[in-house]
Amino acid sequence: MSTTEVNLSTAGIALTDGAALKVRALLDQEDRNDLKLRVAVQPGGCSGLRYQLYFDDRALEGDLISEFGSVAVVTDKMSTPYLMGATIDFVDTIEKQGFTIDNPNAGDSCACGDSFN
Repeated sequence: MSTTEVNLSTAGIALTDGAALKVRALLDQEDRNDLKLRVAVQPGGCSGLRYQLYFDDRALEGDLISEFGSVAVVTDKMSTPYLMGATIDFVDTIEKQGFTIDNPNAGDSCACGDSFN
């Protein structure tokens, strides 16, 4: 059984070392040091809310920025309460590859795992 080291931020969001390394690799691949990983919660999906992860160079009023080594993660003020205590990881297995979010605030999620309520 392997363990994954988790870095906690002051905003209550965690980013695993694996996720931070993947974000850094993607930014280095594009030669972009000006971007942050924005994590947002938006209405939609089959369970009511869905996650959005994307690179962003904007700074919006009320943004919370968390630093994980050389990676910055941004959440907007509307999404932050939904993401408190959530852990973002990067999975690379034969069955699945991509970012995952383990969110203790999600009461229920859909079968595809892309939305929650």
